Amino acid sequence: MARPRSTSQKYTRLEQEIRDSFQTRKRIFIGLISGASILISAILALLWIIPFVGLTTIHPIAPWVLGLIVGGLILCIGWAALALVLNILLGRPVLFAKRLRGVTIKLFLPLMTLLGRVLGIPKQTVRASFIKVNNELVKGEGHRYPAERILLLMPHCIQNSRCKYRLTYNIDNCKRCGQCALAGLLDLRDKYGVNLAVATGGTIARRIVVQHRPKLIIAVACERDLASGIQDTYPIPVYGILNTRPFGPCLDTDVSLDRVEWAINEFSA
Repeated sequence: MARPRSTSQKYTRLEQEIRDSFQTRKRIFIGLISGASILISAILALLWIIPFVGLTTIHPIAPWVLGLIVGGLILCIGWAALALVLNILLGRPVLFAKRLRGVTIKLFLPLMTLLGRVLGIPKQTVRASFIKVNNELVKGEGHRYPAERILLLMPHCIQNSRCKYRLTYNIDNCKRCGQCALAGLLDLRDKYGVNLAVATGGTIARRIVVQHRPKLIIAVACERDLASGIQDTYPIPVYGILNTRPFGPCLDTDVSLDRVEWAINEFSA
């Protein structure tokens, strides 16, 4: 069903706000992924060139067989990098690149982080760029999911630090006093029928994911936790929303409920 014009404009604004909350530019991601692919290709080429002379002693065509294998791998990496960059620039899958999210998460992110360190780019900037691109890839897949298979996963620091109730194992222990964002998040859960959970760390988060078996996770956290969570839960798609930290990291953090509601509407069937 088509959304009213005013509602569509609101959604577009909220999506833009989510993008802008990651204070980095996609060109950092594009630059690093291009550099990473060139680095891998160079290493593969060296693997062929170095033993080239020695391989002739095994069989005359052995160097060319190895060359074909290495060349094929270089073409695959080049294709993945090119398709990913075109996907980012055009905002839609191209070059049969439906599995790019996995390639990005498993192969390119660790190399991009390493390359960024060599070039002096802060980890947080690389992670923010990665999350931004990941969100676009998840959205670009165009999938919608039943509300009951969507999980809102929150960090424990979103709970008021002075609250005496333990919410990790039962979110309904919350008294909805309004001192933190959880009251509003519970209202969204009840309104749309999605699942809501609070995790105190990576181990608890993984256990929550196993228990709920979601089709999509809408995660709220800092850049570090979002990036690691996206890696840990692959192939489950994760749409990341950056939290706000008015009192510094890991203390009484907050999140825009409008942005969370926009994401629920964007991905729920």
